[in-house]
Amino acid sequence: MKQLSQLALLSACALAFASPAFAADSHNHGHEHDHGAMMTVAATTAAMTEGEIKKVDKDAGKITIKHGPIENLGMPNMTMVFRAKDPAMLDQVKPGDKVKFIADKVNGALTVTKLEVAK
Repeated sequence: MKQLSQLALLSACALAFASPAFAADSHNHGHEHDHGAMMTVAATTAAMTEGEIKKVDKDAGKITIKHGPIENLGMPNMTMVFRAKDPAMLDQVKPGDKVKFIADKVNGALTVTKLEVAK
């Protein structure tokens, strides 16, 4: 039983040290930190995915995109509905537009965090 408790403690410590929040906190040494900068770093490291806008639902704050593989989410090609992180994104696109975007899980919901109309 003692070995099981020690294993649980070691596992918890390993998770804490592997946590991105811990890594950011350890560099700040207890000072205030910029969570926005941490999100920006995470967003810029995700590869942009190509897609085509199928539907824009401004009232619900959602967008339907037929997309290629989304590497950071482990998703294959498909068509799905995403929340828009910024409602202003929905004013930039219309059905049929080719786009590049970054999606991530935000508060448990699949969310487009960056959107560009493809040129």
